[in-house]
Amino acid sequence: MLAVLTVSDLQCSQQLEEKSEDEEDKECLKQAITALLNLQSSMERICSKSLAKRRLSESACRFYTQQMKGKQLAIKKMNEIQKNIDGWEGKDIGQCCNEFIMEGTLTRVGAKHERHIFLFDGLMICCKSNHGQPRLPGASNAEYRLKEKFFMRKVQINDKDDTNEYRHAFEIILKDENSVIFAAKSAEEKNNWMAALISLQYRSTLERMLDVTMLQEEKEEQMRFPNPELYRFAEPDSEENIVFEENMQPKSGIPIIKAGTVVKLIERLTYHMYADPNFVRTFLTTYRSFCKPQELLSLLIERFEIPEPEPTEADRIAMENGDQPLSAELKRFRKEYIQPVQLRVLNVCRHWVEHHFYDFERDADLLQRLEEFIGTVRGKAMKKWVESITKIINRKKQAQAIGPSHNITFESPPPAIEWHISKPGHTETFDLLTLHPIEIARQLTLLESDFYRAVQPSELVGSVWTKEDKEINSPNLLKMIRHTTNLTLWFEKCIVETENLEERVIVVSRIIEILQVFQELNNFNGVLEIVSAMNSAAVYRLDHTFEQIPSRQKKILEEAYELSEDHYKKYLAKLRSINPPCVPFFGIYLTNILKTEEGNPEFLKRHGKELINFSKRRKVAEITGEIQQYQNQPYCLRVEFDIRVSDITSMCLHTEILVCDYVS
Repeated sequence: MLAVLTVSDLQCSQQLEEKSEDEEDKECLKQAITALLNLQSSMERICSKSLAKRRLSESACRFYTQQMKGKQLAIKKMNEIQKNIDGWEGKDIGQCCNEFIMEGTLTRVGAKHERHIFLFDGLMICCKSNHGQPRLPGASNAEYRLKEKFFMRKVQINDKDDTNEYRHAFEIILKDENSVIFAAKSAEEKNNWMAALISLQYRSTLERMLDVTMLQEEKEEQMRFPNPELYRFAEPDSEENIVFEENMQPKSGIPIIKAGTVVKLIERLTYHMYADPNFVRTFLTTYRSFCKPQELLSLLIERFEIPEPEPTEADRIAMENGDQPLSAELKRFRKEYIQPVQLRVLNVCRHWVEHHFYDFERDADLLQRLEEFIGTVRGKAMKKWVESITKIINRKKQAQAIGPSHNITFESPPPAIEWHISKPGHTETFDLLTLHPIEIARQLTLLESDFYRAVQPSELVGSVWTKEDKEINSPNLLKMIRHTTNLTLWFEKCIVETENLEERVIVVSRIIEILQVFQELNNFNGVLEIVSAMNSAAVYRLDHTFEQIPSRQKKILEEAYELSEDHYKKYLAKLRSINPPCVPFFGIYLTNILKTEEGNPEFLKRHGKELINFSKRRKVAEITGEIQQYQNQPYCLRVEFDIRVSDITSMCLHTEILVCDYVS
């Protein structure tokens, strides 16, 4: 087996050995280099013996030892060769090759046909000469006709010893283990072909290894940043400003933030080295618990306006001498720091207006400031981001002016409204027993679905629904809570106000029928409202009433009771097994958020400094994320405004007092 390496390949190995930090790798590379040097010496000895005999006119082989100058010249050369080959099929040479290596005439052993060979870094093309062949009128003027081609990535090169059948030969072994043997006219030509072929075979691996090493070295070379006193986002990481989770290793390899200052959180939100979509979502969901929207916008604008690093004293001296020491560093800084940071600031703004526009609805000045900021952004790379943000803002403004739309298109039409004793338009006769239980359940489900889908994550983070400004910060959540409370009281009221036992049994049966429809509609909030009503002190003690409930309905009620047992274990399993639309039970989310908020501190102390506990915010965001995943799918049901039970509050203004009377 003859192995030949060009000088450039040997240099690659030597550079890898110099830069390797692993002692075992260094030793292996040294041994490999020694072997390669011996092989190189042998080749030089063989070549030197035949060099004196060689005359240029005697050899048809022209070996290009240097790369073409410029990609355009290389492509031009490849195109010229391809045009000169008749019967070419497949991709152009320029699409799969970057460099022309050599050409020459070889004999294909076996058939004993001469072939003109063109060797590129990606292809070996074998042609038959058209010289001396009769030309038909209108036929191609190409000098060569394509016979076969080999992709260099899919072949192996094997040296062949001289035999009686052939001399100066080498073998091309194909991927399917078939092979082709070519013979050169002299040992010198064979050496040239072998040197070129084996160089191509090994070069990609060695250059790839060297590229990785050089890239790693470049990454380890510290980029120069602005002075932290002028740009506080350039402050180096330390335990006093940011802490990462130790036992959490995500698949992405991006470190997970445990705690940090607000400046460090903003820096990581728009980090120059990588994008972190999960962190962006979590941050924008929870930031209001430690930062106001106006402050966030100010920080993002400040982050966007990046000063360039100042020259050092050595730089100034060099500049006085006419040098430009900062030129390469500034180019790298603009490309690897300024541009990615600014693009990620705009990405955060886009995500903010897309998913949390309520911040801007509540504060017109905030929206005006954002529009003024994006109006100042310049640059081709930024243009599409600015246009995207502007389009979203205009769409949100238009939707805000029109109001919420209920025009939803479904694959199939919604079912018809079910009527019972009461008929359409006779609202004065509507009550629990005169309306159809299916339609009562449907209309309540539609109402509760609207309440559930309207709740925003910002209404939950920081338990703001329990605090002083709850009416401002959690309006939709409070509607949901009050509706649930009042509907539960209304069911209790309907039962306990029915004095006749037989009639009370009918009322309880009707409520269980509604519960059954709730279950079919996956309205778990409605199911647990009825369970709560049945478990209330005023209703639970009505033993004689429950004794007369049909056994089938008792079973339905018992199954509903089981949903709330053992920390809602069966409810959670069922919720995760069904497909939306559904109305989850909101109470369990509120309980989990309260436990998380109260069981984890707002700040973590490190070296006497208080850092925002972002781990706590991440846990809350996981809960709000689960809430959101059930908010997208509406019900395919028709709203009947005459039946729609939207006035439960007015019906239950005095219900709590009445129920308390029955308990006492």
